[in-house]
Amino acid sequence: MEVSELSHRRVNKRTLAISGAAVAALGAAAILLPNANANPDETSGAKTFSSPVAVKLARSLAADLGDNGAGWYYDNANRQLVMNVVDEDSAEGVRAKGAVAKIVTNSMEDLKAATKTLSSDASVPGTAWSIDPVTNKVQVTADRTVTGAKWATLTKATDQMEGTVSVKRSQGEFKEFDGEEAAQPGDNGGAGAGDAAGDAGAGDAAGAAGAAGAAGGADDAGAGGAGDAGAGGAGDAGAGGAAGGEQGAGGAGDAGGAGDAGGGGDAAAGGLDGGDAIFGGGARCSLGFNVSVDGAPGFLTAGHCGNASQTWTSDEAGAQQVGTVQDSQFPASDFALVMYDDATTQASSTVDLQDGSTQEIGRAVEASVGLKVQRSGSTTGVTDGTVTGLNATVNYGNGDIVNGLIQTDVCAEPGDSGGAMFAEDAAVGLTSGGSGDCTQGGETFFQPVTGALEATGAVIGAGDGGAGGGDAAGGAGDAAGGAGDAAGGAGDAAGGAGDAAGAGNAGAGDAGDAGAGAAAGAGDTGSDAGQGLN
Repeated sequence: MEVSELSHRRVNKRTLAISGAAVAALGAAAILLPNANANPDETSGAKTFSSPVAVKLARSLAADLGDNGAGWYYDNANRQLVMNVVDEDSAEGVRAKGAVAKIVTNSMEDLKAATKTLSSDASVPGTAWSIDPVTNKVQVTADRTVTGAKWATLTKATDQMEGTVSVKRSQGEFKEFDGEEAAQPGDNGGAGAGDAAGDAGAGDAAGAAGAAGAAGGADDAGAGGAGDAGAGGAGDAGAGGAAGGEQGAGGAGDAGGAGDAGGGGDAAAGGLDGGDAIFGGGARCSLGFNVSVDGAPGFLTAGHCGNASQTWTSDEAGAQQVGTVQDSQFPASDFALVMYDDATTQASSTVDLQDGSTQEIGRAVEASVGLKVQRSGSTTGVTDGTVTGLNATVNYGNGDIVNGLIQTDVCAEPGDSGGAMFAEDAAVGLTSGGSGDCTQGGETFFQPVTGALEATGAVIGAGDGGAGGGDAAGGAGDAAGGAGDAAGGAGDAAGGAGDAAGAGNAGAGDAGDAGAGAAAGAGDTGSDAGQGLN
């Protein structure tokens, strides 16, 4: 079996605009599987779409196709929607709508049946599987612990499904990515982030400069181009630049020490950001996304973290308790809801970019294969990658089997558990676990945020300031035009960031690339007009 050795990079947000351009250039030159699998006549009439538009079209086509559809994915390099179909008649209907039609062997019913067989006949610790629409197969991954009898059990089941299931080996070992407190690498827990966020003044002073990285958003993020992040990024710049401790312009979490995870900031007053370190029960995890529940502030993190401790602090010593677990689900799912102990906590809807700046989060979306995403965590900072599979099952061992996860090639390490996976200003997932690290790469799995929100009744990016996505984030929408608001110079800082990181790439809106997704940074909570990343 072929060993998966993926290479990943940690993202320096100050150079994101440059690296994003480089990625785009490389992507344009790459020969991707979607084109390799599609005949020329199948793609010659295909239209190009931004990711949000492609997702809306894919949902509509999937509903029309019914059993004749077999999944879909977004081809980032060519900006095309690829729909898997089982017959030529269905393919013609797909092409008529401007999508690429790929006639495949396995129906969605076949693929789902294969996953059920794996669950019943090959539930082996150290294995994971997900439906991969790119290959039209169920992709099974076995980690290095799957040997001897375990390997025999797995291959006995998969050999009977040849053509529907493919198996690969991973050099790593599947495990949850919670870490021990003693392993914390810096004041903020993040790789190289402790100094940047060690005190509010330094982090906020970098707001205007860091906003260029924030404005770059989630790279292309599969959601309309890097420029689209200009809205969310500029909003963040407004907050970071205005900083020093003022709430407003959409990023108050950065001020008031929100980024100080373990560095002694006033977490009770300012809340924490997504990706910041949290401590409990001898474990170190990462905060996912700030939320509100019936107007009360809280945050989401991983369920296996929530099971480790009932109370969580922002410092390793345990002196600054910030919240108490209200709901924790693991295994089966992997999410926890922690409510801030101080009901007056101003928990802004932001993710720590680990360089002194933040990314405003305005809504939650479902993942789609091909979606470009980023992850912020307290061990490895910000890393990026692509969604590679959906509805994944992971067997971590000891009876810990989690279903319905998002599979990615994003790297992560112990301590990153619970951390935020996002695409521009959209929340996508909570870090669960995986194999590998950020040196050799590997697979990482995420709990879908949409499922966690639905189960807990929590809301992202809504409210009147507590959740950071409502009126307090109003500047995010204006920031798309480089205006900011009256936050003591925040508007100018946001405008500069928009020019530096977005204007050249239509960062102020890029209407052709679903600028609505960019402009929706303030609070377009899950509407189809937003990213609609899936």
